Amino acid sequence: MKCYINGIEREVKPKTTILDLAREIGIEIPTLCHMKLDNFCYENKPSSCRLCMVEVEGRKTLCTACSEEITEGMVIKTNTPRAVEARKTNLELLLSNHPKDCLVCPKNLECELQELANRLGIRMVEYPGERMTHRIDKSSASLLRTPEKCVMCRRCETMCNEVQTVGTLSALNRGFDAIVAPAFQMKLNESSCTFCGQCAAVCPTGAIVEVDETHEVLKAIRDENKHVVVQIAPAIRVAIGELFNKAPGSITTGKLVTALRDIGFDTVFDTDFSADLTIMEEASELVDRVVNNKTMPILTSCCPAWVRFIETNFPNLLDIPSSCKSPQIMMGAMVKTYYAKQTGINPANIVTVSVMPCTAKKAEARRSELSNDGFRDVDYVISTRELGQMIRYYGIDFDNLEESEFDNLMGESTGAGTIFGTTGGVIEAAVRTAYELLTGKELENVDFKELRGLKGIRSATIKLGNRDFTIGIAHGLGNARKLLEEVEEDQNKYDAIEIMACPGGCIGGAGQPYHHGNSEIIKRRQEALYEIDKNKPIRKSHENPMIQKIYKDFLGEVYGAKAHELLHTTYTPREKI
Repeated sequence: MKCYINGIEREVKPKTTILDLAREIGIEIPTLCHMKLDNFCYENKPSSCRLCMVEVEGRKTLCTACSEEITEGMVIKTNTPRAVEARKTNLELLLSNHPKDCLVCPKNLECELQELANRLGIRMVEYPGERMTHRIDKSSASLLRTPEKCVMCRRCETMCNEVQTVGTLSALNRGFDAIVAPAFQMKLNESSCTFCGQCAAVCPTGAIVEVDETHEVLKAIRDENKHVVVQIAPAIRVAIGELFNKAPGSITTGKLVTALRDIGFDTVFDTDFSADLTIMEEASELVDRVVNNKTMPILTSCCPAWVRFIETNFPNLLDIPSSCKSPQIMMGAMVKTYYAKQTGINPANIVTVSVMPCTAKKAEARRSELSNDGFRDVDYVISTRELGQMIRYYGIDFDNLEESEFDNLMGESTGAGTIFGTTGGVIEAAVRTAYELLTGKELENVDFKELRGLKGIRSATIKLGNRDFTIGIAHGLGNARKLLEEVEEDQNKYDAIEIMACPGGCIGGAGQPYHHGNSEIIKRRQEALYEIDKNKPIRKSHENPMIQKIYKDFLGEVYGAKAHELLHTTYTPREKI
């Protein structure tokens, strides 16, 4: 089809919207409600913000560019005085019903409403009047809801219902009183929320953000009686650079370690190490199930949002997830036991802090099952963004930091531990070890590329010795639901399944730097993790000498009694609300 936009003649395919075409040729049209993530089957376009108004020749009224499909011969004008004034008026109306606390808002300088107000030159809101008021929801350990900041873009609703299929958030009430919230405006921790935080990842304002734990962490660091140990998840090192103007996928591991020491953490460990530890237990559990004809398939258990999802939605399948704790929790358990023993520090004086790409990790750390001898395995969890905030708070010039290494005891890791941060990485790491455990032979090619990619649901058949293993992989909870429904129909279809709640896995976690709808950023982070893996001298978890040492000196037999006590957990069926 032929059309004209701002005097430019273009050929377009059917179903192309005006906004699609404008973005393709570099014409900016503001929008607050529209968001599209090409790789993850997510598109929100309710046309509710009315900020993308454009003129179409021959029509009396303005059109919304995000929803208006182009027709043959259409003549579009995006920046006429009428269209621009309509956008400004609609934005001023939104601002008139919005709190003016930008300077202290967690979304300050990342807020799309703030950015649009600046772009459209709004210096005064000329529509004073009554403003809606709602109570702040502080019930969750992961997410903070401030409904007064909701602009009814409904991105979170689309993400929660259509992509994640959790169904916690929906539009309530009408007109001025309209709001997106859990049913009956119940508190988040009373709902079926998995705390994946993908609602916060797409929210354009500060209506949903992660719970900030930086003040508690700073208090612990300043307490001379506390020994504060921090761990860094794999996905952090390929994302935090974005907060300091580096390209997506920039690998900043060494600078990150230096920054954490400059902040004042006493010991800096690598969650990649405990990912290797997870593989030792998980691969051994897989082999045990195969050899002894136990329940199959085995499901990975390192994603806490996914664990809560299965507890709530598929309690009948709780016999198939691996009993392994997640890498963050395994590290916390080892710090409070093994590290405490090696250093002679009283566990009561050790504070464990995790830097995670995930909001659900905050809730995971508070699960009653994840403690030992009265001590929580992990005390505090901060997101990538929260760590960035701490680095700025201390005035650290991140770009010019020298690189340094993790502390020795639990700082050495393999490439297998690194790829935990991306979809398909956990199961690939497990296969590298399970192959050698099952066959007794050395695995020469460790790259299982058939398990990689960003397709929402994938499957592959891997030959382990004389047996074919069928592996299922899903990222995004909607895809997880489809995979689990397949398991309900035929439990013999898969031998092993990996599920991660967030787009792309941990690299797309809700605690990462905001992607603002650019799914290419997630792809770059994934590529960086595989690059780290490729360049590691050791790429199989069981070959990590520090892992071998921890079993020899402390844990004893792999998948043995002490390992079960400290590194394994149980699951609880939860009521779906």
